[in-house]
Amino acid sequence: MKSQNIRNFSIIAHIDHGKSTLSDRMLELTKTIEKRKMQDRVLDSMELERERGITIKMQPVSMEYKKKEEKFLFNLIDTPGHVDFYYEVSRSLKAVEGAILLVDATQGIQAQTLSVLEMAKKEGLKIIGALSKVDSPLAKIQEVKEEISILLDCDEDEIIETSGKTGEGIEKLFDEVIGKIPSPENENENKNSLKALIFDFKYHPNKGIIVFVRIFSGKVTKGKNLFFANSGEGFKSVEVGIFSPEEKEQEILEEGSIGYIVTGIKKAGVASVGDTIVFADDKNFEKIEGYSSPMPVVWASVFPQDSDDFDLMLPSLEKLSLSDSSFSYEPEKSGALGRGFRLGFLGMLHLEILTERLKREFDLDLIVTHPTINYLVKKKSGEEKKVYNPSEFPDYGDILEITEPWINIKIISPSEYSGAISQLFYEHEGILEKNLNFGDGRGEIFGTMPLREMMRGFFDKLKSKTSGFASFSYKLAEYKKADVVKMEILLADEVVSAFTKIVGRARVEEEGKKSVEKLHEIIPRQNFAMKVQAKALGRIFSSKAIKAFRKDVTAKLYGGDITRKRKLLKKQKKGKKKSAEFGMKKVNIPNDVFIKMIKND
Repeated sequence: MKSQNIRNFSIIAHIDHGKSTLSDRMLELTKTIEKRKMQDRVLDSMELERERGITIKMQPVSMEYKKKEEKFLFNLIDTPGHVDFYYEVSRSLKAVEGAILLVDATQGIQAQTLSVLEMAKKEGLKIIGALSKVDSPLAKIQEVKEEISILLDCDEDEIIETSGKTGEGIEKLFDEVIGKIPSPENENENKNSLKALIFDFKYHPNKGIIVFVRIFSGKVTKGKNLFFANSGEGFKSVEVGIFSPEEKEQEILEEGSIGYIVTGIKKAGVASVGDTIVFADDKNFEKIEGYSSPMPVVWASVFPQDSDDFDLMLPSLEKLSLSDSSFSYEPEKSGALGRGFRLGFLGMLHLEILTERLKREFDLDLIVTHPTINYLVKKKSGEEKKVYNPSEFPDYGDILEITEPWINIKIISPSEYSGAISQLFYEHEGILEKNLNFGDGRGEIFGTMPLREMMRGFFDKLKSKTSGFASFSYKLAEYKKADVVKMEILLADEVVSAFTKIVGRARVEEEGKKSVEKLHEIIPRQNFAMKVQAKALGRIFSSKAIKAFRKDVTAKLYGGDITRKRKLLKKQKKGKKKSAEFGMKKVNIPNDVFIKMIKND
């Protein structure tokens, strides 16, 4: 198809504003999928996406649309709406010329709507405003149209009213896509050279790595010798095709198209998002400006419950990184939990989804430690180091200064909840900066907060305090001085590194007492008396004793002189003392104790 009849676009929106449902109606109208094969949220193919009702992975699809006997090819990329998956959204926007900004008519503009719109504007995309769920009795069509028209600086008449449930407005939306989103342009003077951007890829056990590409210039067919510009690896195209939405083989992928190339490569680290694919014999190729690497903001250690499964973890993580390139991993060893990996994530939901995928897709039973962040620690000796593992934190007396990452937060909420949100900021060491009138009885709140406090259930509390009406988005800001301390848990005077945490100084006693109570409750008694203690700032501030599990050595005595019983008890006491002196006073901590403590966190 001629490039002037191709339209490449994404749908961007806040989470749960109806992107995937609207995509269903587009697929129906263009007859891309047969009616008998249709199902709700057809582009959300992952089991987790269907269970949770959210989009986790971007999904491209090609649709043919006929208008007055003229055929058009629509290449749509459906994107996630949650802030933790912003990297998926940013990659999709680089591969298209336009975007549909979809806003729920019952909720209006939300915080994440503004964030994704900002990304689309940075890429210079043509934006089309659209309302979803206009058939709902709760829809506030006129009010939300006013909000969008101000946001996009356009007339209210230009905003399309749609319904993912009934299909209303889809044809009008398609007409806007044809009229307003520009067709792909070839900026390369050499028409015969190939320039294809990799915006995603996945692994197939038989076909190897399948790269998702946008062809910016040239064309590619099966059997061509190709080359990864960044990694320097060559390969032959085994198959080329488009997404329908499953892979559908084609004879050719032409300029302006979005599709896939089967590489046949079965080793990790060769393909990468943002790389450019060119012809192997092209000596004067030009790279496309790729993507900046995502910066993990939350870390957690992951260990197999069965130590024999460690050898399965590395290949599992390598395969998982082929479908999600935004997380990082490195080997780690713990004296308590054995060998595992330290994983970096873009947020708490990202952590939850990735660890769940590891369990389901690779059949691994895992222990996931308490999530942490990066701290910059300056020691009194002048040494500076980045620390994200709490057990590696220097001792209290050695630290000169600690800095931690803060985040900028944007919250949109009904004005009546402003007081509750202010209190929530105070509880989480945040700073409320501005509270503006957003219109329609809603306020727009701006503030900053330590990232560690956002991880401490801030989003759940925000939803609870505002009855679910608030929305928020955040982005990393600068590092600021941190008032935090290392809290250690001791068993029988020995530090258990797996239970070490970094907590705010104001909450250290509360956290310590809670951990001591929980551990005292679940740890089995030993053959000797011991204490469960919490330590911070160079002192023990919480302690509970656990009695020894003592065998009743006098049980076999019936009556007789009391001195015989005392003699046996004295002998038992000496035996225990001797065992302790020879280093046998070691606490046995069952694996399920670690799991229960981490789940409690």
